[in-house]
Amino acid sequence: MLHRKTWAALVVGLVGTVGAWAQKAELTVYTALEIDQLKAYQESFNKAHPDIAIKWVRDSTGVITAKLLAEKANPKADVIMGVAASSLALFDKNDMLQGYAPKNLAAVTPQYRDGRNPPHWVGMDVFGATICFNTVEAKKRNIPVPTSWHDLTKPEFKGQVVMPNPASSGTGYFDVVAWLQLFGDDSGKGGGWKYMDALHENIAQYTHSGSKPCNMAAQGEYVAGISFEYRGHVNKSKGAPIELVFPKEGLGWDLEGTAIYKGTKNLEAAQKLADWSASKDAMQLYGKNFAVTAVPGVAPKLDSIPADYESRLIKLDFAKMADTRERVLGEWTRRYDGKSEAKK
Repeated sequence: MLHRKTWAALVVGLVGTVGAWAQKAELTVYTALEIDQLKAYQESFNKAHPDIAIKWVRDSTGVITAKLLAEKANPKADVIMGVAASSLALFDKNDMLQGYAPKNLAAVTPQYRDGRNPPHWVGMDVFGATICFNTVEAKKRNIPVPTSWHDLTKPEFKGQVVMPNPASSGTGYFDVVAWLQLFGDDSGKGGGWKYMDALHENIAQYTHSGSKPCNMAAQGEYVAGISFEYRGHVNKSKGAPIELVFPKEGLGWDLEGTAIYKGTKNLEAAQKLADWSASKDAMQLYGKNFAVTAVPGVAPKLDSIPADYESRLIKLDFAKMADTRERVLGEWTRRYDGKSEAKK
């Protein structure tokens, strides 16, 4: 039987422990950030805010978007971070986001944030289209390096192209949006759809993630993987026999951003994460992965990414991307989903 003083000491110890737990806020953060980015971002944030624990809920952009919309009546997220601005615009349209002006907002490029005051979302970095082209496999098949999107529809690329499914991948969605804008869209009959019809003939598979096509090309499974520049840069820097191709017609892109979920019970902690996400320290970390950050002049020049990369990005209207998303994805699925990677 424990002595009364021993019991008292145990109770005091437990109260102290519970108090420490109570002081550490836990944020549930929904994200589509790459797994190999999360550790560095979290470590930097926790260095500034050791009293806030982050519980990540991570998946590809399309899956996270669908999950958040499905949970609208019973939300679980406190913050949405590293999710495409086109999806953030969709959440905002559904009255799911709370306005907040992070401390470094004045340094953010206006086109890379929501235009209201306070903004409902603030950008982190741009992720844009690239073709990961395996030079070794291409040489075996006598396939020349493409310079345009239309080159991928040529007979020599038959069965040698992989790209992300736009219903599950933000990268895939901005590709489709770009082609419709560049080549024309007339409710399923325009030049953009004709281009995708021709491309579909050469597609081996539509993958669920935006990274996978580049990974498959890097491993020599296919000659060309339509992906985004971060994954291409990482794979090439690790020695993969790929060249990054930036088609001359223009590049689709989107913006990773951060937003506070409306009605969060952890508002103060959520605001601290939003502050960190827009800070110079965070932008420097993003700049190790992406050629363009929302705060200019921070990102170093990345090997394999052209110096004029930002000027090659097409003009985008995130609100329009949100408004037309359901129609565009419905049409795309009806036409091309037969070659999609099997769902897990």
